[in-house]
Amino acid sequence: MSISAEKTAELEKVARKLRYDIVVMIGAGKPGHLGGSCSIADIVAVLYFHKMRHDPNNAKWPDRDRLLLSKGHAALTQYAALAECGYFPKKELGTLKELGSILQGHPEMLRVPGIEANTGSLGQGLSVACGMALAGKLDKKDYKVYCIVGDGEIAEGQIWEASMTAAYYKLDNLVTILDKNGVQATGPIVERYDTNPHAEKWKAFGWQVIEIDGHSIRQIADALDKADKVKGQPVMIIANTVKGKGVPFAEGKADFHHGIMTERQYETARQLFEN
Repeated sequence: MSISAEKTAELEKVARKLRYDIVVMIGAGKPGHLGGSCSIADIVAVLYFHKMRHDPNNAKWPDRDRLLLSKGHAALTQYAALAECGYFPKKELGTLKELGSILQGHPEMLRVPGIEANTGSLGQGLSVACGMALAGKLDKKDYKVYCIVGDGEIAEGQIWEASMTAAYYKLDNLVTILDKNGVQATGPIVERYDTNPHAEKWKAFGWQVIEIDGHSIRQIADALDKADKVKGQPVMIIANTVKGKGVPFAEGKADFHHGIMTERQYETARQLFEN
C-alpha cells in the first residue's frame, strides 16, 4: 500500500527540518558539505522516520535495520536525523567539527550513537554493507541493510567488487541507494569520470534496479516497499536528485560540494527552511 498523504506531508516536513539543521551546522564562513547532504535529505527522512526499524534508546539492538552512509562526507544529514530521533542531544549539532566534538566531518561509530561504521573513504561503505548483510543471513536475522552511495563515488573499483559479492551471495537483505545528483567535487559527472549508464550496469552485475525521483517522498517509500518483495537479488534504487536541493544558489553547483556560504547566503538558506 502506498504511503498516506498525511505521512507524506509529515516526512516532507522532516526533510525540511533536516535541511535546516544542515545549513545551521555549516554556518557562514566555514566550508561544509552542503550540496551532497541536501540531496539525500528526503531519502534519509523516509529511512529513519518511516521505513527502518531502529531504537534510539538501544543503538546496538541486534535486530535493527542498518544504514551505511558510504558517501560519508554527507554525514550532516545523518547527524541531523539521529539527533531528531533522539540518539544524542540536539545541542551537539552546534559543535560540528569542533575539537572534542562527537560530530566530525565524517561519521565515527565509536563517537556517535547510531553510526554503523566509519565511512567517507569513498568506495568502502558498500563492502561493509555487504558484510553486515551476509552476517544477517548467517545469523538468520531479518534486518535490512541500507547503503547510500554517490554517483561520483561509484567510479571506485571497490564498489564493483562489492556489487559482484552482493549478487553472488544473493543478498536480498541489502538495499543500496544511488544519490544520482550528477555533480562531484570538481564538476559534472559527465565531464569528469562519467559513471553512466547506471541502471544497465547494476542490472548486468546481477542487481534488481528501481529508478525514482529522489525528492519524491512517495516514490522513495514505494521503492523501499518494492525492495522488500525482491528475493534472491540485492536491490539498487537509483534516486535522481539535485545537488544542494532546496538551496537555490547551491543547486547543481560543484562549488557547494564542500563550499563556504557568505553571511548573506547563510541567512537566505536558513530562512528558506526555518518555518
